[in-house]
Amino acid sequence: MRLLLSLLLILTGLTTRAQKFSPAELARWQQQARQVSITRDTYGVPHIYGKTDADAVFGLLYTQCEDDFDRVEANYLDAIGRQAEVDGEAALYHDLRARLFMDSTQALAIYQKCPAEMKKLLDAFAAGTNYYLATHPTVQPRRLRRFQPWMPLMFSEGSIGGNISVVSTERLKAFYSQKKSSSWIDTDFGRADREPVGSNGFAIAPSKSASGHALLLINPHTSFYFRSEVQMVSQQGLNAYGAVTWGQFFIYQGFNEHCGWMHTSSQADSMDEYLETVEEKGGKFYYKYGGKLRAVTAQKVSLPYKSGDKILRKTFTIYRTHHGPIVGQKTDQQWVAVRMMNAPLAALQQSYLRTKATDYASFQQVMKLNGNATNNTVFADSKGNIAYWHGNFMPKRDPKFDWSQPVDGSNPATEWQGFHPVSELVQVHNPASGFIQNCNSTPFTVSGPSSPPAAKYPNYLAPDAENYRGLNAVRVLSRKAVFTLDTLIAAADDPHLTAFDEMLPPLLAAYQPTSAEKAAVPAMTEAVEALRAWNHSYAQTSVAQTVAIYWAERLLAKARARVPAAQPQLDYISFTRFALANTSPTEKVTTLTETLDDLTRDFGTWKMPWGDVNRYQRLTGRIEEKYDDRQPSRPVAFTSSAWGSLAAFGARAYPGTKKRYGNVGNSFVAVVEFGPRIVARSVVTGGQTSQPGTPHFTDQADLYCNGRFKEVRFYPEDVKAHAEKTYHPAE
Repeated sequence: MRLLLSLLLILTGLTTRAQKFSPAELARWQQQARQVSITRDTYGVPHIYGKTDADAVFGLLYTQCEDDFDRVEANYLDAIGRQAEVDGEAALYHDLRARLFMDSTQALAIYQKCPAEMKKLLDAFAAGTNYYLATHPTVQPRRLRRFQPWMPLMFSEGSIGGNISVVSTERLKAFYSQKKSSSWIDTDFGRADREPVGSNGFAIAPSKSASGHALLLINPHTSFYFRSEVQMVSQQGLNAYGAVTWGQFFIYQGFNEHCGWMHTSSQADSMDEYLETVEEKGGKFYYKYGGKLRAVTAQKVSLPYKSGDKILRKTFTIYRTHHGPIVGQKTDQQWVAVRMMNAPLAALQQSYLRTKATDYASFQQVMKLNGNATNNTVFADSKGNIAYWHGNFMPKRDPKFDWSQPVDGSNPATEWQGFHPVSELVQVHNPASGFIQNCNSTPFTVSGPSSPPAAKYPNYLAPDAENYRGLNAVRVLSRKAVFTLDTLIAAADDPHLTAFDEMLPPLLAAYQPTSAEKAAVPAMTEAVEALRAWNHSYAQTSVAQTVAIYWAERLLAKARARVPAAQPQLDYISFTRFALANTSPTEKVTTLTETLDDLTRDFGTWKMPWGDVNRYQRLTGRIEEKYDDRQPSRPVAFTSSAWGSLAAFGARAYPGTKKRYGNVGNSFVAVVEFGPRIVARSVVTGGQTSQPGTPHFTDQADLYCNGRFKEVRFYPEDVKAHAEKTYHPAE
């Protein structure tokens, strides 16, 4: 009791200079903190043990704040629409987008009606975060000085973008900036020549496993340091290990002692745009529906934004139809409404409850909540099941309409007709091929010859195209009869770059120099011979890889301007083939000449090994990292997944640099064997904490850069044997 009173006095004094929390709150949080034990292993990974699930959530949020409070706060500034309060007026339309789909009043109302068990978890989320702030008064939040339990309802799934991110803020600005006569801005779902983000998931059946147990690869491709590695354990049956998105309280991609789950980003069509025919009468707007007029709902919202050292406000009138919020217009009389999943409680329940699933049947039961709008799922369990589901939240529509385009909002036939149950999703369960792969690609090659038939499903259930990673994954998983954890890691790091199987032959065929031309430009002949001899596999020492990637990037950039304005969105393979078809043989060769000149100008020679230009560097730990050619960095062999690299490392040059530095790709990566006892290995991008100079800032960088993994400490005895520190929060 004396210790508690002393701590309360200290905390009360501290919080007068930081966040203001009441003595009653502090006492309650301190009591919960005593029920939480945290063991950091020798890589700094927190293993959190609590009496209840809520205790484990309390400890999780506390440790996340310890490791990277800035990212915790940043994710909530983004999710709840308060970015402009720190980034200024330029972020207003980002915040407006969040408010169009959910605001704090709605989130609070949902929280108040939550089931008791979910409310305990939400309360623990706020308590763990606020307790950290109360006990760390030197931490200065950019804006959020108190976290509220309703906040996770506005951040209910762990995807890198979430479903509202496909709504263009530029289109919102064009509509809501009072310039309603602006021209049509089409939705941009991502161009084929941008650095891809996504993920790889592999599952291996017992029939292809040396141990006779199912295996799972978890390989999300995100911006670096987007998630942390953690274990959550409670006496209520929670025992989950894996990757947690900063600020969330559930293992997003991971495993428990019974099963594992890996999410890959999906193009399954879970949202629609409606063209609303609008007219104005008496200063109010109406839209046509079923031959009649309905009133457009109008609501004024006042959004704060930072201006210098002041907070100002800007008022918007936002509009909605029964289909959803208005996000833009095609003409003055045609406005665009977006309909998407709006079930934050179901999404949050599903995100959490799947971490306690015990097998295929119970995991599928959780999926019946239909709360996952943006992801596919690769699954494996200790009973030997492997499975895949393409998407989850999936409205039923009339297939006579083209749902890839905006549909007529005045036609009642375009209404959703309920939802597809889980049994109707594109899926596989225990395929005869013995493997499952998804690399953000079509589900119709997910298990090689055992894949589901496309003709069985409406187009909108799986519009995803094939990509070079998907082709590579099927090749790698088909050719090997038996896998171990080691060979599964090798498969995940297979160095073949599938795109160059298509891209290089036209270049090599186009290069037909005369003897005089060879003599005049010997570098070209030498470079072509290097490309001809290259096996299309990445390596730190490969000069041919450097030349091929720089050349391909330059060629694709030239082709981008030639895509017709009316051309439907091209996927990566289609765009590559378009580029090859729409550049002449001479252009292909000329582009190689330009590439060699660029490399020579930047590095003094074109003969640059890939590892010398493709680098890993972590200097500051900030969300926006800084890069410097003069500072130490590490070579990385693997490269952008656009070329078919299964291990992804998206890198580019920055202002002031010639070398390329990675900022997106492999993040948390794990392989798991589901036997009577879990065996797993993992690696993260660099280290567990964002604080430079601390032991776990870059202690995994060498493993990461060289495709090596550490042992996962899952069982209490193993954690204890490899413990660095054990403590209660705020000790």
